[in-house]
Amino acid sequence: MLYDIGLKILHEYESPASGGRHLLRLMPADLPGEQRLVAGHLNIEPQPAERREGTDFFGNPTVEIAYRFPHDEIRFEVQARVERLAEAPVLNMSPCLGGLVREIGCVRSLGSEAPIHFTGRSDRVRLNAEMTAFARELVGPDMTVVDAVRAIGTGLHEAMRYDPEATTVETTAEEAFRRRHGVCQDYSHIMIACLRGIGIPAGYVSGFLRTIAPEGQARLEGADAMHAWVRAWCGVETGWIEFDPTNSMFVDTDHIVIARGRDYSDVAPVKGVLRSAGRQSTDHSVDVVPVAVSRKISAA
Repeated sequence: MLYDIGLKILHEYESPASGGRHLLRLMPADLPGEQRLVAGHLNIEPQPAERREGTDFFGNPTVEIAYRFPHDEIRFEVQARVERLAEAPVLNMSPCLGGLVREIGCVRSLGSEAPIHFTGRSDRVRLNAEMTAFARELVGPDMTVVDAVRAIGTGLHEAMRYDPEATTVETTAEEAFRRRHGVCQDYSHIMIACLRGIGIPAGYVSGFLRTIAPEGQARLEGADAMHAWVRAWCGVETGWIEFDPTNSMFVDTDHIVIARGRDYSDVAPVKGVLRSAGRQSTDHSVDVVPVAVSRKISAA
């Protein structure tokens, strides 16, 4: 599936910021065999004093920018064409849960894909007794790892209610789980904690999700979304699979990957520091348009 993607993010400051430094992960990823970045451009206004492209530990492309002059807003605009390749059906060659520890131990690499990085606590995900108990109620020791991932993702989808007013980007997984309300970030952090709690390595994926307008209604520009879902390591033979607990489904061509890491802290779209005072506000819009029905990126 070929898409044209448009992303606009606006940060506004009540008092001008005298300077700042930010790390950006905004461009769709180029992933051999999964996703191809045909073309992409990131425009930043005002133009930063420094701009440097790089790659983080997990292989995600980054852009580091710095300001040394007053500014009361920053605009980020991404335009990209992406080919999302169809995912092969998940071939369940995973071991039973009781055998996964041995397979994790067979992986001697400490590279970014090594499951050992995704087993314990990370900045935004802590092992939690209540979430571990929730996961254990959904699985048994003889269940395969792939089936356990599906069962926990589906069970979480049924137990939670999607509510964009219930949480913020700073809400902890524990708080969202206690309320049983949240958004995709909350669903993903909770599922990661559940999986790690029963010994399944799990990480976080940020990206875009194409939405489809109800039948008979026009597609609204800017109505698509930045999204998050979960990846889980299911043994040496199966490797990594991805599951979207917000929508209770394995990831397919409607999901476009930006970055992968242990949790949101590793893949935040805009992360950094600035010198300012007063309130700040953020607004964003996203368009994910199949090229078959549009030959240009929509303006939000």
